[in-house]
Amino acid sequence: MSRKVLTFVTGNAKKLEEIKAILGTTFPLDITSVKIDLPEWQGEIDEISIKKCQEAAKHVNGPVVVEDTSLCFNALKGLPGPYIKWFLDKLGPEGLHKMLEGWEDKSAEAVCTFAYCEGGDSEVKLFQGRTQGKIVFPRGSRDFGWDPIFQPTGYEKTYAELPKEEKNKISHRFRALDQLRDHFLKQ
Repeated sequence: MSRKVLTFVTGNAKKLEEIKAILGTTFPLDITSVKIDLPEWQGEIDEISIKKCQEAAKHVNGPVVVEDTSLCFNALKGLPGPYIKWFLDKLGPEGLHKMLEGWEDKSAEAVCTFAYCEGGDSEVKLFQGRTQGKIVFPRGSRDFGWDPIFQPTGYEKTYAELPKEEKNKISHRFRALDQLRDHFLKQ
């Protein structure tokens, strides 16, 4: 009997690699990916994730999951939040760090939301992970988004400086995927 397939909508090979590493071999579904250019909605984290998943479900004939990642600077009342991709693209890691130059509060929260639905008009389920940390001058590898500027609470290294295995045990993505895994293991 073949296993059920879960389609992850992403064009980011690094993200897919990290997700497969976190879920490991105990995840009961086979994960495949497809790149679909989805509209970039504006709004709050949950609202964006739900709309993104509903749109992806229209393109994929079967179970689909999408991910939305936010980096929320506490001094800026949660900005850039779900718009971090665009801020990173325009400013780079150094520019993101500079955004907090005039603020004493350098704390931040990394938020990962996975939105899942069976397809069609099915209800969207959200799985969210959060990791507290602070924004620092970029350190470490620059091959994965804003990892060089995010230093998780309790660590002296940024996400980019941590070994992948260690990051994958504490990250916001791990916490969200842990909930997703539990959901499917209980079915």
